[in-house]
Amino acid sequence: MSHFSLRLSAVAAIVSLSAVSAQALTLPTNFLVADSVQEFTSDNLDALDLVSMSIEARGTATAVKAGPYATPAAFSFPITKIVIGSKLNIQSGTASGAALFFKRFNEDTGATLGLTLANFTIDYDKKQVLADTTPQGGSTLKMMPLYNFKVNSALALKYSFPLNITLHEQLGDLRLTAQAQDVIKNTLELPEIANDALTFDFGTLTQDVTTKFRKKAVSTSPYVAK
Repeated sequence: MSHFSLRLSAVAAIVSLSAVSAQALTLPTNFLVADSVQEFTSDNLDALDLVSMSIEARGTATAVKAGPYATPAAFSFPITKIVIGSKLNIQSGTASGAALFFKRFNEDTGATLGLTLANFTIDYDKKQVLADTTPQGGSTLKMMPLYNFKVNSALALKYSFPLNITLHEQLGDLRLTAQAQDVIKNTLELPEIANDALTFDFGTLTQDVTTKFRKKAVSTSPYVAK
């Protein structure tokens, strides 16, 4: 298939977001330049440093903005698929293969603790971000509700001649669910002074999907914590 035909197919797939459909449709996007970027707030970064915790990119995730401490201010996750509902609404978007590793040194015990969040999925119906959650050395909890969110900037489609289409949105006011707060607090043995920080706004998630092709398609295999 020619490069032009591939581009046309990508355009057709994204245009289907606004096309009449009678059933749910799954669109693979791992071969397109399609990314979700989480940017933490300065309060998040200060709190992490205060309790000797840092966050690292794992799998297909990458750090895209430096922060004042060990943890980058923003991470990018390749979007591997989008699911569109029968009412033309986006039901979910998934970054399979992307992961973040939370690492903390407990100064009281001398232990280094870890927690992996991976294979992020945005559930637009429930307005939640889900993630496979694995304590270091423990079992994985599949698709744990991680954040509740609000929509800062609703999904918008832009077209430019001849075959360029982009989708853009931003989600904000990311708040850890009660379950996520408990898992993070207990797994990483956080002191009581960190309780308030777990209720902070955890920044924004910005999604950009284009019809440009990646130099190499990203893997769609789920990240498995070691």
